[in-house]
Amino acid sequence: MRLIGAGSHPDRPQVDHDLIFTVPNILTVLRFMGVPLFVWLVLSEQEYGFAVLVLVVMGSTDWVDGYIARRFDQTSKLGRILDPMADRAALLAVAFTLAIAGVVQWWYLAALLVPDAILAIASLIYFRSHPDLPVSIVGKIRTALLLVGTPLLVLSKLPIPLTDVYFVAAWTFLGLGLVGHWIAAYNYFWAILRKGKELKTDDGGLG
Repeated sequence: MRLIGAGSHPDRPQVDHDLIFTVPNILTVLRFMGVPLFVWLVLSEQEYGFAVLVLVVMGSTDWVDGYIARRFDQTSKLGRILDPMADRAALLAVAFTLAIAGVVQWWYLAALLVPDAILAIASLIYFRSHPDLPVSIVGKIRTALLLVGTPLLVLSKLPIPLTDVYFVAAWTFLGLGLVGHWIAAYNYFWAILRKGKELKTDDGGLG
């Protein structure tokens, strides 16, 4: 079974519907609602075990909502924008929380935040809003690596056996995820520029 693109129908083109209340969109919202719960568990209660569980559920729903959307033809224009935005906001919020708790260094948060800030500025300059670009394979792999590495890192802080193994595994995933993050950001940046220039050319031709 494929992990990326699971549930898709190769013989049927994917159509983004004008739907709002779909199961994938509801799962996306619920996934983002797990962020304040994670923040409370880590910063207020220091319950890292439950925090790991929340991260696992959040990461699982990220795959499940995509599968349901493709398998049951529930892809939507809103979901195409909402899903990656929710992923990015959740990853940044979790990283910020872990930095405050001393689980990660602040450079890790900066490594996540800087590329996203550059893309956000470019999007505002060229589109005044979201550029509505398709999610790349590199972007999907990057997100998966970060979603696996983050709970492993929190797990390494628990008083359990093999914490050193979890720590090394966590930073292996996170390191690869950060590399993928910058590669994806580089590709998205040039995609934004190309799309922005095409729109300006089309507007000029119409005028």
